[in-house]
Amino acid sequence: MTDCIATRLRYLHTMVRVRDLDASLDFYCHKLGLIESHRMSSEQGRFTLVYLHAPLDADAKARQAPLLELTYNWDTEEYTGGRNFGHLAFEVEDIYQTCQRLHDAGVVINRPPRDGHMAFVRSPDAISIEFLQKGEPLPPQEPWLSMANTGNW
Repeated sequence: MTDCIATRLRYLHTMVRVRDLDASLDFYCHKLGLIESHRMSSEQGRFTLVYLHAPLDADAKARQAPLLELTYNWDTEEYTGGRNFGHLAFEVEDIYQTCQRLHDAGVVINRPPRDGHMAFVRSPDAISIEFLQKGEPLPPQEPWLSMANTGNW
């Protein structure tokens, strides 16, 4: 199956939501030994993202993968039912081709790649999977541009 989607994927990160960023960094960095790669905060979105990599993944910082993304939402929320687990993220060569192959195989595109950059699907076990366009976003195109979100991701 050389034409399967997996031959066009690069694993990027796994995202988990955390309630106490300092306690989480203490656990992941000081106790487990992960290393902070980079971080970003959004005043408008009211969140901070901290990306960590394993010590043996020395090139992870430069390659931006594989990483653990800690998402700290500034407003308090109780995470129940696995909501603290966010998603798996994969980089793809062509987000439109990837989504079309999945759609043709019967996979629901929960968040279509309207922006030419990002899409979400869910596994049969309701695990969210994010696809990110490698490099710059592709120009918007139909049918994705007009496609509405379906369900949750």
